[in-house]
This record gives sequence, C-alpha cells and structure tokens, in this order.
Amino acid sequence: MPEQVRVDSWLWAVRLARTRSAATAACRAGHVWVRGERAKPAQPVRIGDEVRLRLPGAERIVVVRQLLVKRVGAPVAAEAYLDRTPPPPPRVERGTVPQRDPGSGRPTKRERRQLDRLRGRRG
Repeated sequence: MPEQVRVDSWLWAVRLARTRSAATAACRAGHVWVRGERAKPAQPVRIGDEVRLRLPGAERIVVVRQLLVKRVGAPVAAEAYLDRTPPPPPRVERGTVPQRDPGSGRPTKRERRQLDRLRGRRG
C-alpha cells in the first residue's frame, strides 16, 4: 500500500469526482484544498489529511482514512474517507403566488393596479 497518492487520482478513486480529468480540472481551477492549502493535481495526499472539494452548490469536507489508487465500488469508496461535511441549511418555504383563474381573460385596469400594489411595483 502506498504512503501517498496524487490528490486528483484519490478524488476519482473514492468517487468524489466522476472522471479523473474532472478531478484534475477541479484542482487546476482551485476547487480542491488539502491541509488548508490549494492543491495542484499532483499534490500528495496522506492518511489523516483533510480534503475540501467545492462542488456546484455545496462543499464537501472529507478526511482521508485509506489511500486508493484504482477506482473501487461505492461501498468500499465510502470507507476510504470520513465525511465531515456540515448538513445543508433547511430549505425556506416560499408562499404561494396568487394566480388568476384560467379563462378569466386579461385583468381590468383596476385589477392591474391591485396586482401592482400587491407586487410592490407602484404606489
């Protein structure tokens, strides 16, 4: 078993990136941090290192528990790291938007003013 592995190869092997080239691109774009510093694709990762990967819409924070060079199945990959990603914030429910009945035609001038006042467009 190796003592260290390239960070792009490890991200691909533990299935945090779809492809090895996607992991390399994420490193080059500055979306991967190892031990608190930006990681280049060839930067070595060791057991116990904290790896932060910024994904669209979220950030994953994992601690390396096992070094993998080749891609493995999802159950084995899940055991290779400890996920320390905080839970996402609760979703804020939005109020319902008032809608006109189908087939009621265009709003009258009076209804248009009421809608504008409701939407806060005009005084």
